[in-house]
Amino acid sequence: MSELLQPDVLARAEALGVKARQLVEGLRVGDHKSPFRGFSVEFVQHREYVPGDDIRHIDWKSYGRSERYTVKQYEQETNFTAHLLVDTSNSMRYGDGAENKLEYAKLLAASLAFTIVRQRDSVGLRTFDSDLRDELPPSSALPHVNAVCRKLEEAQAGQKTAIAPLLERITDQVSRRGIVFLISDCFDDLDTLLNGLRQVRFRGHEVCLLHVLHRDEIDFPLDGNIRFTNLEGADHLLARPHLLRPAYLKVVKQYLDELQRGCDGSRVDYVLMRTDRNLAQGLGEYLVRRLQQMRK
Repeated sequence: MSELLQPDVLARAEALGVKARQLVEGLRVGDHKSPFRGFSVEFVQHREYVPGDDIRHIDWKSYGRSERYTVKQYEQETNFTAHLLVDTSNSMRYGDGAENKLEYAKLLAASLAFTIVRQRDSVGLRTFDSDLRDELPPSSALPHVNAVCRKLEEAQAGQKTAIAPLLERITDQVSRRGIVFLISDCFDDLDTLLNGLRQVRFRGHEVCLLHVLHRDEIDFPLDGNIRFTNLEGADHLLARPHLLRPAYLKVVKQYLDELQRGCDGSRVDYVLMRTDRNLAQGLGEYLVRRLQQMRK
């Protein structure tokens, strides 16, 4: 089994599951609401009988009251397709060991893939930086998890972040409504990013932004004389962090607040995933929140 599949994370995620909160379009009967009307599962409404309808579904009690032929419509339940979009840009290289952003993103993507396939839904994978780098079409077969893990293990940090072109490709290529998980540090133009997320939502997909950040990027707990290097460019700066900290924290808070508000306004799930936080706990809390929102 791949090292990206950690038992404690999988146990927590599988116990909670990943349920679609809105209508999805699937290819078989499953656990999630479908936009298509059928003759199974949960009664929704009556409609007038038209030639060609199966007479077994005529509501004869309603006919006795109204002398009109009507059939019962039910809402089918179906499977969903999840699309994992994993940022492999150069800025994702930041952090050491388990707190490395790219490694954390890989663990997160692998855990979601395993959980989704285990509940008989489909998952696809795309890795990207300034362009699409690798792709696996969706599948619900259990061996597909191994293929996803292999692609993630092979992924290397590359060029600058460019999220919008990938989101545009998703809206053009993916016609069936499903769930899009964007796993990224979001070091991109904020307006362009939010516009891309809105376009995906406009096409009917459920969207979740899993924002992966290192504690240094959030809290800026650095001291001394430090040379800062731009991972996505040649720029560098020699500075004393304690002098920059107040202004830095103000800018970061404003950025995170704007990103949160933009996601809320477009009904995009926003989840801050700190790499210094246990993944089982962070992912588990998000899945619990999804379940609670579904029950409201």
